[in-house]
Amino acid sequence: MIGPLVLAGYSVLIGCLVPFLLARAQWPLRSPRTALLLWQALMVSFVVSVALTWYHLTPTGRHLHGVLGTAERWVNDPGPVADGAPAGGAEGLALLAPIGLTLLWPAAWFTVLGVSAHRRRRRHADLLDLVGRPAPELGAVVLDHAVPAAYCLPGRSARVVLTSAAVRSLTADQLRALLAHERAHLAGRHHLVSAATEAFARAYRIVPLARAARERTAVLLEMVCDDHAVRSTSARTLAGAMCEVATGGAPQSAFAAGGAAVLARVRRLLRPAAPLHPAARCAILLLGVGAALLPYFVTCGPV
Repeated sequence: MIGPLVLAGYSVLIGCLVPFLLARAQWPLRSPRTALLLWQALMVSFVVSVALTWYHLTPTGRHLHGVLGTAERWVNDPGPVADGAPAGGAEGLALLAPIGLTLLWPAAWFTVLGVSAHRRRRRHADLLDLVGRPAPELGAVVLDHAVPAAYCLPGRSARVVLTSAAVRSLTADQLRALLAHERAHLAGRHHLVSAATEAFARAYRIVPLARAARERTAVLLEMVCDDHAVRSTSARTLAGAMCEVATGGAPQSAFAAGGAAVLARVRRLLRPAAPLHPAARCAILLLGVGAALLPYFVTCGPV
């Protein structure tokens, strides 16, 4: 009974205390990509620990190494055995269902959200084909609108969209900065990261980790693209462009350059902190990997 208690306590620690501390840390501003990976690792660790907790609370729960053997017997001998022992299929279902259902719940949300977002992006892409005009010199689509805005539409119909007001009001350098920012979203397939985080938040909406991960992931994704854009332009140029398009909106399932936490991002660009030391980044990444693997080691200790 010690195993389930340890796993349940670990789930509470990861789900409640760690996000409270991480959301208030300052180092993610110095290395948003590292912080993003750590948030993803914490979500994986929480799901795995909850799944293993349920597994060990089942009447047939046993050492996790037995799952593979049970699965093999389930395939090879699904019927009852002659001495009246539990049927292979029933035993396999009792052992594997807790893990399977816990993992399938966020996966189902990811599928639902992905299909819905794909439909919205497809409708918006069709609209852009009708009312937008291609701008090959910019590598973008220009949409007539009185408010400066810039966003990207991910997926198969990926494209960067600028409003005509943005093209008129921004300098050439600012346009290049915004385009670099939006293309970083597309190249990094950030819509999949965002969808996975949103699926976790929908599946475990009462858990503080879910709410914090959704909020921080949105900001960190923007910071990652800010860092990419300043490789080819100045931070002041990008900050000025972001302020120009800060009031511009974007359709759902799109990434806007003036999106989450514009003020904090502008302050970060204009007052950059020293980058996180490589040793510190490696230590944080190892911590994330350890957090994801720890439930397994707790479960698969010495037999």
